Amino acid sequence: MDKPLFVTQTPITTDELNLFYQIDRELFCFLIFKLHHEVTQSLLVMALWLWLEKVGYHNLVSKVTLLQGTVINALVNEAVTCLQILGKDEPAIPIGGGLPLTTRLVKKDISLQMFILKRHTAITGIKNVLNNTCTRIFNDVLQIVLKSKIMIATRGTTSRIHTLNMPLVLPGFPHPLFGTFDLLPRIENISLSNEKIWVQNILYDDATDDDRSVFLTFSRGFHVSEVEVMYLFTTNYGDCVQSLTMGRNVVQGDQPLFAIMILKMVEIVDQILNGKRVAKLQINGKHIWARKYEPRV
Repeated sequence: MDKPLFVTQTPITTDELNLFYQIDRELFCFLIFKLHHEVTQSLLVMALWLWLEKVGYHNLVSKVTLLQGTVINALVNEAVTCLQILGKDEPAIPIGGGLPLTTRLVKKDISLQMFILKRHTAITGIKNVLNNTCTRIFNDVLQIVLKSKIMIATRGTTSRIHTLNMPLVLPGFPHPLFGTFDLLPRIENISLSNEKIWVQNILYDDATDDDRSVFLTFSRGFHVSEVEVMYLFTTNYGDCVQSLTMGRNVVQGDQPLFAIMILKMVEIVDQILNGKRVAKLQINGKHIWARKYEPRV
């Protein structure tokens, strides 16, 4: 049975939220305390599985909890492979898709190739699950694990009390793909209102302009106009462009050599790139190269 949508505008307590996600919390604890997976890896795997549930692979977490530990370990390994492939350039895909156990579990098509073709959709979705769901439903567990590690590391030293009062940091964050992960202060039974915890069937509530941006470059000597760029993308992908900025600091009369295009949905980024880092497009015999926009930090 699918997890019901949490449709409410009234404040909810931490206990109510934890009860709603009880199965997910139990599996997270099982990964860490019984199967002894590293805490950050377990968090990312849970975020991946929760995102897959959201995009149509229903009851995935519930199905995993019914399996033996050795099988769960194998599924974790496949999930880690999915996470790793999101950050690789032109990865090799094994024959059969590379996810045999996950495919049998969900009884639907799923493969590493899907993660390549939907790379930016997956990254944005997982990032939002981490920040909007995992940071809340796993907060108390993470607090316990991280503080216990500090106590073990500082055993017999005089710095233990001072260290325990410092902000907790999850190893591996900021993550190169998923950004920051901020632990909430440990407050019991806090009321949460207007929180984006899957209250509606909307996949990417918090997709930023950067998540939906594409960087375009043009060949010198072949002037590409704003009208041509708009025509190219709206003809092929529909009403998809939120804004288009042609170059910067362009001397009047000179052609722009690049543009930044913000799309209305992150899925369109993947459609344009089609699994590649750089896509080569053409309009009126002039070439346009598109790649994911990566803002300077």
